[in-house]
Amino acid sequence: MSDDPVAGFTSTGSKRPEALFGALDHRWTPPARMVRSQGCRVWDARGREYVDFVMALGAVALGYGHPEVARAAIQAVHDGVVGPLAPVLEEELAADLHRLMPWVEQVRFLKSGAEACAAAVRLARVATGRDLVLGCGYHGWFDWCEGGAGVPAATRALFAELPFNDVEGSRRLLAAAGDRLACVIFEPLVVQEPGAEWLALLRTETERHGALLVVDEIKTACRLAVGGGTERYGLRPDLVVLGKAIANGFPLAAVGGRREVMAGVARTWISSTLATELVSLAASRATLAVVEREGVPVRLRVLGARLLEGLHGLARRHPERITGVGGVAEMCFLRFADEAASRALARGAADRGILFKRSAYNFVSLAHDAAVIDRAIDALDEVLAGPVP
Repeated sequence: MSDDPVAGFTSTGSKRPEALFGALDHRWTPPARMVRSQGCRVWDARGREYVDFVMALGAVALGYGHPEVARAAIQAVHDGVVGPLAPVLEEELAADLHRLMPWVEQVRFLKSGAEACAAAVRLARVATGRDLVLGCGYHGWFDWCEGGAGVPAATRALFAELPFNDVEGSRRLLAAAGDRLACVIFEPLVVQEPGAEWLALLRTETERHGALLVVDEIKTACRLAVGGGTERYGLRPDLVVLGKAIANGFPLAAVGGRREVMAGVARTWISSTLATELVSLAASRATLAVVEREGVPVRLRVLGARLLEGLHGLARRHPERITGVGGVAEMCFLRFADEAASRALARGAADRGILFKRSAYNFVSLAHDAAVIDRAIDALDEVLAGPVP
């Protein structure tokens, strides 16, 4: 492999070797490029097998290469993938989503969560005639929510961060925004579960100010529940954004919600050449069928509880390196005393055939089982019992 790869190593920041394993040096070679994945396992370019808890950053809930999803995708390839007309599959998948998530009265499909979040914000601005957005969580890399180099200052001024689960802090920001506020967009779970008082505040205050409430379910749909946090916490959103696990790793996202808000698509421009290619739509229909039939969120909660319990055990046995555990059963991680402990754990786990994320989040899938989880905890325990390199 070249020292100066053309791909920019790598197009997905969270998959960079240094993000997963810490700053690299010549003493340790990371599992840098993969060639195959199946179930809860992946194989790297050197042919080594790993049990995976990263699960494509949470995009895969059924396991890699799930046979029903694969068959549906292959059939869609044979059916031509794309064409000049809106596909029947688009309407069928929209109907599936509405049946499973009745608050999705109308829906538009896109290819990534970042696109879908941007579309939701645009629809909120169309509906309200306002520009200001308050956000809580990670909503992608587009200009409307990012403040990095290359983003105009005038654009940055139209977005502010809302503190997760902070009732008084959120109340102050919402009051200051007042009738300038187009929407609040938030992840329903950020490291911890939200409190009922905070959720109620977001709903009542957005309604009072004439703004929209947008739930970003990119990580949580088909995981916390079929309908994500909206279902689990009984939310009443104006719009939701879906992605990741709704197609078990195929590139598909969606924005959907109240019919009158979604009607705003006729007054703006939200479009993508490949938003409705057949393969991802077919994969999503098959994924949702398995999620519903197999009760996947409940099974993930049971499996995840075993992983979470194991992580708490590691924290108790190794307090000098582990300061705590974050997340919930379905998506969890360890908190480390320092960067050295974090790096050592991730590298030691990889040396033992485990891909374990050293920050939020690690995910179980339908392909994991109790024995796999127990072996992984034993491997992490072994790493933590050894010296920090």
